[in-house]
Amino acid sequence: MLGLVVSGGDFDPPRRLEQWASRAAVVVAADSGAEHALRMGLPVHLVVGDLDSLSPEAQTQLQAAGTEFRTHRTDKDETDTELALRELMERGCDQVIVLCALGGRLDHTLANVFLLALPGLEDRALIASGDIEVRLVRRRSRFNGAAGDLLTLLPLGADALGVKTEGLAYPLNAERLPAGYARGVSNVFTGEAAEVSLTRGTLLAVHTRTAAPEAEEE
Repeated sequence: MLGLVVSGGDFDPPRRLEQWASRAAVVVAADSGAEHALRMGLPVHLVVGDLDSLSPEAQTQLQAAGTEFRTHRTDKDETDTELALRELMERGCDQVIVLCALGGRLDHTLANVFLLALPGLEDRALIASGDIEVRLVRRRSRFNGAAGDLLTLLPLGADALGVKTEGLAYPLNAERLPAGYARGVSNVFTGEAAEVSLTRGTLLAVHTRTAAPEAEEE
């Protein structure tokens, strides 16, 4: 079951929005992310957060549409986006796409990216904004795209060991990517797909789609 989280970062609808929106079983907005969801034409099933940045006009519109609200205190430990992710996890979503989670305050952007490592999410979550898709690789992942797309692989927290790649211009063959180094930045797709695997550690993978949308097959 696919669930969408709409955060309150920059409004930058992902390239595959229509594809995901047609499959989504539930949409949870994080506070002002509900306004982004309305602009994208998404049905908002639940709004969570302290509601300190959601406009009264949007709140009225959502209430009229039957949207559920779950209000939290301002002095909470979690961000609104984390609360939204936890809602989808509790509802049993086995795939989660987070929209509008990048841009704006740098600390919020970094926090949203690190939420991909939440216990229980495993490799089920993806952040998508415009041409960029971000996810974690713990063992093996396949990336569908087009020749010329960029794929950056960054070790998260510690060295990544035994890293192998296929379908990229600069291959890795059971190699170590040390934490704190930028060796894995801007590799290039040679065809429509790339595969990444590793034996130990976690990679933060940033896929930047450079081809025209009509040139891609998903």
